[in-house]
Amino acid sequence: MTETRIDRRFKACAEQGRPALVTFITAGDPDLETSAKILQAMPAAGADLIELGMPFSDPMAEGVPIQLATQRALAAGQTMDKTLNMVREFRKHDDDTPIILMGYYNPIYVRDPLVFVKEAKEAGVDGLIIVDIPPEADDELCIPAMEAGLNFIRLATPTTDDKRLPAVLANTSGFVYYVSVTGITGSANMNATNVAASVNRIKGHTDLPVAVGFGIKTADDAENVGKNADGVVVGSVLVSAIKDSLDANGAATEKTVSAVTDLITSLAEGTARARKS
Repeated sequence: MTETRIDRRFKACAEQGRPALVTFITAGDPDLETSAKILQAMPAAGADLIELGMPFSDPMAEGVPIQLATQRALAAGQTMDKTLNMVREFRKHDDDTPIILMGYYNPIYVRDPLVFVKEAKEAGVDGLIIVDIPPEADDELCIPAMEAGLNFIRLATPTTDDKRLPAVLANTSGFVYYVSVTGITGSANMNATNVAASVNRIKGHTDLPVAVGFGIKTADDAENVGKNADGVVVGSVLVSAIKDSLDANGAATEKTVSAVTDLITSLAEGTARARKS
């Protein structure tokens, strides 16, 4: 593959002596218009890369905050077409910030994987994280994505041992996403010491950047994880900020966008401190 926005962004952050901040929101949460405003505002707030969740009715790896975000988005009428169009609109104003679609294989399968990767690339998507399709099924989506110029990002977990890791890494590109806890998103606090050892172990098998997610909630978490990781991934706390900003009827308020961007700015300050101590 040729160099992608994801490759360039991790290189730029490394040259600045800090980990990248990777931020997640669910497309269409709490509604399409507000979600699009949040997406547009994230880079200026400090997001280096953006994971955009593709709403799906049965998310198996998500904890309550992202499950609720998905429910809000689906109830508001979010579709795959609308999600891809969000990326197209984003690209009219930002040609540098990488966008990664994250989710599950079912909505892609029913659309047709070859059609999906073509549409995603044309919309301005840079990579995919599809949590429920294993390396043994790389011909289904991973290989077509790579051929279309999309990075296919794999997850490694605390239970991914040295025997399994080469298969996970075989067709991975962009970065490796290390899941810092055994469980679902937002379910537990990570242990920075254990994470450091796991990141170093993964780096023994690949030259790709290693980003760490699940359990990172504060600027201090971002700082501690960022001492060893190439990227810090934050999601559940951001979608919780959206939920907490809504009115009694579940509608967005004037505080919804800033609730997310203020938190991103704080997290970015944490990543900026990571390599200075």
